[in-house]
Amino acid sequence: MESRRPTTDTFRRAAVILLRIESAIIAGLVLYLGFAAATSHISKPSALAGVVIFGILGSAGLYVASTGFAKGVSYGRSPAVLANGIALGVSYFMAQGHLLAVAIPLAILAASTLVCSLFGYSE
Repeated sequence: MESRRPTTDTFRRAAVILLRIESAIIAGLVLYLGFAAATSHISKPSALAGVVIFGILGSAGLYVASTGFAKGVSYGRSPAVLANGIALGVSYFMAQGHLLAVAIPLAILAASTLVCSLFGYSE
């Protein structure tokens, strides 16, 4: 029987898809925060502005990392690994706060993307 191990190309294609999904989720959250800010009273507008700016930069960064994987170059690997390592930590703290409905999907997405990012590039 022949072993069917995933190839670097398989991991690379999966990393592109997962990074773009993450980018779209963050962009959607930024849009939601912008809409919520426009329709309600904000007690700390500077904090919200910081979160929105950070979200825009994070979403754009993940998308740029995905284009690196799509082109087969290495510049997207480190940011993708770092961002998903951070997301795993965030999911842990969400679980500690009993937000399991958010923590579990975030952990699964971050772990999957982290593994695909690690193995999706070879020199």
